[in-house]
Amino acid sequence: MAKKSPKKKDNVLILFKKEFFQKSTFSILEVLIIMLISILFGVWIGYIITYHRNPLDRNVSEIVNTYHNIVENYYDEVDADKLADAAVKGMIDSLDDPYSTYMDENNTNSFQDTITGSFVGIGVTVVYEDSGYHRVVEVLADGPAEKAGVKTNDIIIKVDNKSVKNIVGDKFTKLVRGKQGEKVKLTVKRGEEEKDLTIKRGTVEVDSVVSELFDYDNLNIGYIKIDSFAANTYNQFSNNLKKLEKKKIDGLVIDVRDNYGGYLLQTQEILSMFFPKKTLLYRIESKKVKKEIKSLTRDTREYPVAVLINGESASASEVLASCFQENYNKAIIVGVKSYGKGTVQKPKYLKDGSSIKYTTQKWLTAKGKSLEGKGVIPDALIDQGEDYYNNPSYDTDIQLQKALLQVKESIN
Repeated sequence: MAKKSPKKKDNVLILFKKEFFQKSTFSILEVLIIMLISILFGVWIGYIITYHRNPLDRNVSEIVNTYHNIVENYYDEVDADKLADAAVKGMIDSLDDPYSTYMDENNTNSFQDTITGSFVGIGVTVVYEDSGYHRVVEVLADGPAEKAGVKTNDIIIKVDNKSVKNIVGDKFTKLVRGKQGEKVKLTVKRGEEEKDLTIKRGTVEVDSVVSELFDYDNLNIGYIKIDSFAANTYNQFSNNLKKLEKKKIDGLVIDVRDNYGGYLLQTQEILSMFFPKKTLLYRIESKKVKKEIKSLTRDTREYPVAVLINGESASASEVLASCFQENYNKAIIVGVKSYGKGTVQKPKYLKDGSSIKYTTQKWLTAKGKSLEGKGVIPDALIDQGEDYYNNPSYDTDIQLQKALLQVKESIN
């Protein structure tokens, strides 16, 4: 069948298209038509992006838009940094989780010092007195301050020739601390004499572990106190334990009272010194992952171990205590019920020096128990006596004395 010839109007349209796209220049009307089509196309694409993108992107856009609207249109002056901090804090607070927190720069720095187990400074402990000055109550052995000649009971009256009378808290700390290798001049009053001492700031390691050896009814019983689980706690624990074992200890007391926790990896490494390799120590669960945490070494110990806990023993401390309670044949938990914190937090450091810490996991004991809100129940329940609070010492510490007695009975 013969093809139909195109209609006249079709020929006109074809001719228009051909001439239009073969032109090297366009009329003003044609340019306006192209611009209008481009604008309409852009609006359409914008609509698609705005209303069909990920809900998360829309939420972030609302936060950003609100921020800009307040900064630009609020009737009074606005502190933009403070506004941004409040937005971050508000998101964390909305989680209604006591362990998820926002920390400003000062609190972030303190947190980092605690968790890393070290800081850049001069290595002194001071107390603020009624005189308006700080008195040195402890000088770290081999630290920068000791090397420069700072002594206990020195009164710090100037820092870099500036009087520090009535300067307290973070303001005082910032004057004394600084960058690694920088120098700071302290003017101290020692008796009636004033001395200028130049100190080269350095890394100061915080002792999170201390140890003692008790002669208890002709038995050598070691004692190790863990204040926190910082990044260097395992090394300190290992060194202290080895020193005690060189003295042929018959048993051990591990004290995690008032220890709020810290790095779980440090707990795993400490526990690995007592349990055969691949022993299940505790469990970790997140939204997507369930993980069994096991012993890392072939080390084992056979002597009795008592673990001291109280109501302020939390998180990593409870991991340690529960593991001994469930897995160690010669273990006994002494004290009062622990705090009951069964979750794990992750820090996120922000560009302005602040940070957030939010819950990412929960932990379970080796047998799969959650201690959230429950805590570790001691095998030997005993409250601390009033004598200890009035006159703290090893002798007045009846919880410690109970732990020593329990170790002795396990040996015999």
